[in-house]
Amino acid sequence: MELGIAGRNALVCASSKGLGLACAESLAREGCNVWINGRDADRLERAAEGLRQRTGAKVTAVQADIRTEDGRQALVSACPDADILVNNNEGPKPGNWHQWGYADWIGVLENNMLPAIMLMTALVPGMQRRKFGRVVNITSAMVKMPYSWMILSATARTGLTAFSKALSLDVAVDNVTINNLLPERIDTDRQEFMAQRMMKADGITRDEARRQMAETIAAKRLGRPEEVGDMCAYLCSVQGSFVSGQNVQVDGGSYPSLI
Repeated sequence: MELGIAGRNALVCASSKGLGLACAESLAREGCNVWINGRDADRLERAAEGLRQRTGAKVTAVQADIRTEDGRQALVSACPDADILVNNNEGPKPGNWHQWGYADWIGVLENNMLPAIMLMTALVPGMQRRKFGRVVNITSAMVKMPYSWMILSATARTGLTAFSKALSLDVAVDNVTINNLLPERIDTDRQEFMAQRMMKADGITRDEARRQMAETIAAKRLGRPEEVGDMCAYLCSVQGSFVSGQNVQVDGGSYPSLI
């Protein structure tokens, strides 16, 4: 399927690895000019060069910490006319709800809610003027299935979801869509971290930890990063122009409820 976004400018946050990199690669394959972002300069440049070699796309690396005002400004300055914005950042720590203090709550808002809101605030008005814009926020299955041990993630990302829904209603008339991707158990470094945590807590092997993780998914396997990336690319497409304000789950069919 030709997605109609060749030549569009795509800014993908936290994209030197994992789901961000997968989204950047899917957009690059569709002919987008891609700006990728990370804090580690060496890893970021390796990711950019890998994307160039695999896709032939124009890829610009922007070293910046999106948790800071300076970092966000660096991204906006590098790609002021973004047609596509993919908001992403590393997930917060799991743990018991009663162990989190005030600093933890402020930290998760600064990590997983406020950067996306501020980047939308900076870039969506330009999308409206140009009558084309796509925003995809990578959130989490915890938005619709909150567990107490992932309460930091669920709370911050649900706040982002509410902001995005409200904004989507205002900007749809300008051909700007805002959607959220809700991944669950995608085979990235995040799941390796979770496996290591299970190994330590339960005294099991890595293979057993990964088996138990896969068993929580209806498809009985971990998801592939490119499955998230390709869904992101579709939501950014011309064909996706009538889909906005939605929470799209990429979870192997695991969400148990009707709505």
